[in-house]
Formats: sequence, C-alpha cells, structure tokens
Amino acid sequence: MAVRYYLGVDQGTTGTTALLLDENLAVRGRGYRELRQYYPRPGWVEHDPVEIWESVLDAARQAMEQAGARADEISCVGLDHQGETCLIWDKKTGKPVYPAIVWQDRRTAEDADRLAQEHGAMIRERTGLMADAYFSATKLGWLLENVPDLRRKSVDGEVLAGTLDSWLLWNMTGGRAHCTDPSTASRTMLFHLEQGCWDGEMLGLMNIPPNILPEIRESAGYFGTTDPETFLGISAPITAMLVDQQAALFGQRCYYPGQAKATYGTGCFLLMNTGDTPVRIPTQLLTTVAWRLGGKTTYALDGGVYIAGAAIQWLRDGLELIRSPGETELLAEQAETNGGMYFVPAFAGLAAPHWDQYARGTIVGLTAGVTKAQFVRATLESVAYQVKDNLDAMEVASGITIPSIRADGGMAKNRFLMQFQADILGVPVEVPQVVDTTALGAALCAALGHGVFPDLSELCGRPMEQRCYEPTMSEDQRQYWMHQWHRAVERSLHWEEHGKGFK
Repeated sequence: MAVRYYLGVDQGTTGTTALLLDENLAVRGRGYRELRQYYPRPGWVEHDPVEIWESVLDAARQAMEQAGARADEISCVGLDHQGETCLIWDKKTGKPVYPAIVWQDRRTAEDADRLAQEHGAMIRERTGLMADAYFSATKLGWLLENVPDLRRKSVDGEVLAGTLDSWLLWNMTGGRAHCTDPSTASRTMLFHLEQGCWDGEMLGLMNIPPNILPEIRESAGYFGTTDPETFLGISAPITAMLVDQQAALFGQRCYYPGQAKATYGTGCFLLMNTGDTPVRIPTQLLTTVAWRLGGKTTYALDGGVYIAGAAIQWLRDGLELIRSPGETELLAEQAETNGGMYFVPAFAGLAAPHWDQYARGTIVGLTAGVTKAQFVRATLESVAYQVKDNLDAMEVASGITIPSIRADGGMAKNRFLMQFQADILGVPVEVPQVVDTTALGAALCAALGHGVFPDLSELCGRPMEQRCYEPTMSEDQRQYWMHQWHRAVERSLHWEEHGKGFK
C-alpha cells in the first residue's frame, strides 16, 4: 500500500519550514531555508519575492528527501505565511513589480497616523484592527502611489495584489489560482470582520481597486492544484491556507474558547480562541479571524510583539555577541541575574498592548558591570515581559482567566526562556514535542480540508507529547521585575520625532 503524506509549508519572516506528516500524523521529513531581509532605509523592511518562492521549493524538497517521499505520494498541501507582508505582481509575466513590503516595515507610519485621527473608530469597528502601518492596506496604498504606472495597471487589471499566501498559491498552481482565506484577509485592514468579505468602504478609503485582490475562500478546502512543472513534480490539491499565527493556534489544538498559544519566532504572538463571537476591545488587543470552517467563523484575540527572535538575530548579526541562537540558553543561565539591565527591543515600534509606532529600542540600567551573559539574559527576558503584558490585557478584555499557555516556535526550544516565561506569567507553559507547530498546523488543516478527518474532534483526541514548565517565582519578585520593565518601556515610547533632526 502506497504511503500518503500531508505537506505543511510555513513561510515565515526569517525562513521557510516544511513538514511532511504521514497518515498517523507523525513528522517524517523537515526542511528549512533561511530568508534574507533587506533594509533599504531606516524603518523600511523588504523581501525579495523570488527568494521567498525559492525558499519554499528548497524547504519542501529537503522535507521530501529526508522522508524519502516521491512527488506522487503527496496527498495534499497546506500553506501558512507571514500575514501582513504584501506585494503586487504582473498578471501576465508573474514578475513582482517591487519587493514585498514586510509587516515590520514602518514607511507608512504617518499615513496610518492620519487614518487613525480621521477614521480610527470606523476602522476599528469594521476590521477589528488599529489603524497602523503594520497591516497590508497602507503598504498596498504606498505601492500603488509610488511605483511608476502601477495605479493605471491596477485599474486596467494588468496586475494582481495580495499577501504571501496568494503569491505562493499563484506560483504553486502555475498562475491558475488567486485566492486567500479569511484569517489572512482579516490582517489587511480591508476585510469586514463580521460580514466576512472585502469591505467596500475600506477599499474606497484606501483607493485600492477590488479587482486586484484575491478571492476569499474557507481556510480548509480546495484552493487549486499544484503544477508539477513549477512545484517539484507534485500534482496535489492545496487544501488549507492560514496566517502563520492562526496555523500555530490550529496546530496547538486550540479549538475551543479560552485556549491560548504563544508562538516565539521573529516576533512573538499570543492568540486566544474566543469562539464564534468576536470580542471587541477599544484599545490594546486586536480582534481577528482564527479560521473559517464549514461556513462557521472562529475568532481570536491577538496580542502581537514585533521583536522576539529578531532581537537574538541582532545579537548575532548586528553586535556579534553570539555565534548562534543556541548559545543564549547557557549564557542566560550563567548570568543568574540581568545585572539590573532592561532591554526594550522596539526596533520597529511597539505593538500590543502599547501601539506606539514611534517607540524605539531602549536599554536602561546599564552599568560597566553588566556582562555579555547578562545582556543576553536581558534580551530573552524582554520577550517574556511582553507576553506577560499581552496576557494580562487579554484576561481583562475577555473576562477569561487563562490557566496555561501552549508555546511553540524556534525560541520554545530555549529552556531558560520557557522557565522564565512560566515564572513571569505565573501559569504553566506547555511546549509540544514538535515545536514547528505552525507548519504542523498547516499540514493538519490541509488534511482536514482534504477530507481525511470528518471534523476537529478527531484531531483533539490525538494526544500531543509535551514538556510542562511550572512557575516557581514568588509574586513579589514577579511584580518587582514587571514594575522595572514598565519603567523601561515608558522611556522607549514616542522616541522617534518625524521631521526633526539632521540628515
């Protein structure tokens, strides 16, 4: 009997991961390729879309080779991606007209400020989001206004626009499909949260022609069939597309209200399932779509942190304090304390719960006695503090006490960070055996969309092997460290002043 595999592809900010699951949902192959980011100006962050596509091919190829899988053994494909990162490409040639603008990019911060002042309440009500440069709408608007002749081409239907799922789907299918799902659409600031479709008023406000946007389909279902000439000889249905954080929520089996996960990647994102009702909050957290299955939409609360693993990458590449991220665990444990130093890694502003586009990275409490190990420890601690701020805001907003969180992503392998996270939260942190939960979620959702499972209950019944970190810190210590952290955050806020300073 032939072996059948489910392929999950996680296209992330700093790299692409592919997992191959067998019919028992065991991981048989894994592939990974790092992805370069480009910084053409301060506050600008870009990707090369062709490099992104090549990274997907390479990661999937590695996973297949490790598993010894043939192209004809791939049963279905699931795809997750960065979310707000977006691009526009030529409809005939398939070539991007400009680099992909990454979710961290702040070039449209002033445009977002004007939107917030003039239409903030309306945007919040219709989309569940804050008016912020984080989301796709202002990025697409910038492209249409700044790339020569692109406005005309968009009106004439010569180009297509989308987030990275639609770009990768286009390439996987040989240009035959241009689609997205509700979880992705809800990250654009162009999607009506409750009506479940592109919002005509938002499209008009942003001056974005609807004809260039992808069709919105259910998160699990048929999106198209891979073209063997472009996708590694594979001819298989693509049966799931999700935003990366929602894919992680799915992979962590957070299928019921009150269940929450934190994914530690380039950024760190705490999501809590709120069921079939969107929880509306005037500030701090985002209301977003988790997924739409069988005509039913599940919503989530989202507390996003822009910089997590990216701070470790900066220690390695920018400061050359470490040679690899794996060194940070031992260094942090050796330090024993942070030496009184607090590091706010606001390289691209601060997201939830502060929403300050003009905050900048700040180090306080620095003395000549601070060591490299303490600097590394303070960097890891900064991630945990930010998750704590978001969990507190989430509990207040929802009225739900979160008894534990499920952690995943590359940084979830760091035992110091996971123990410190449990300590600073005061609740257990559960880490699954497979920390590539985002790619896992894409594969599981694809299997669901392919009809392998009748519903979510069968997935819930499959146990996940995990390690549990129990909190050991006293409440007095926790409160003191959070107090010091908040003092540091205050000093980072509103640092950037537009229109001032020397060139």
